Amino acid sequence: MYHRVVRSRWTLTGLAVVVALALAALAAPLIAPGDPYHGHLAAALQAPSRAFPLGTDAQGRDVLSRLLFGARLSLAVGLASQVIALAVGLTLGLAAGFYGRSVDAVVMRAADVTLAFPSLLLLIAVAAAVKPTLPVVCVVIGIVGWAGMARLVRAQVLVVRRLDYVHAARAFGASDARLAARHVLPNVLGPVIVAATLGVGGAIMAEAALSFVGLGAPPPTPSWGAMVAEGRDLLRVAPWVSLFPGLAIGLTVLAVNLIGDGLRDALDVRA
Repeated sequence: MYHRVVRSRWTLTGLAVVVALALAALAAPLIAPGDPYHGHLAAALQAPSRAFPLGTDAQGRDVLSRLLFGARLSLAVGLASQVIALAVGLTLGLAAGFYGRSVDAVVMRAADVTLAFPSLLLLIAVAAAVKPTLPVVCVVIGIVGWAGMARLVRAQVLVVRRLDYVHAARAFGASDARLAARHVLPNVLGPVIVAATLGVGGAIMAEAALSFVGLGAPPPTPSWGAMVAEGRDLLRVAPWVSLFPGLAIGLTVLAVNLIGDGLRDALDVRA
């Protein structure tokens, strides 16, 4: 698998972009040229220049500094929300596929109800019902995203649990917990890892959407979605306010998707 990933230029490109972005986010306090939270009105809406490489917003805050600190929030939300979605979806999907019958019916009907609502509207509804903080945003995105993960895990488990080695292990007296943990779960992780990786990009987009409508992390916390929203009325006079955070969102999601596609090809046993 490692050699397949290394041979893929697009996968390496996506990995390089994500690693560079993560390093820039970690080093944001050291490399940011200005204060991401406070600005000077005298410097409002300055075009990109040597003093302000990506310009300033309507409050005179440096766009590059806010972009770097916003990367921290986007990556944190993307990873944390997928950990939540993976934990819930993997647990419920494994139980539904392994035990079947009533457990399967309850879990899948709950997943159907979740998937019946448009994801963005469901996110907005849940986020609007609670005070928008960073942990809340992570939990909301993770809970909304569990259903697709659970359906994927269930489908994989239904195939694996009928294989001969699972029946042999059961005949030798293996308990349900041992069967699920030692024989079923390791053989369904490939597609799950790919789905979780691709889900990080979706979570970043979801956080940007919530921040765009004012339901993300509270201001003045730097957020790419909020930065795009702040500059939507300034596109004709100061397009850089929205342009650069929008490009950052697109580039990050594209890089994550490239990694996910590379992992999918590397984990494909038919290859």
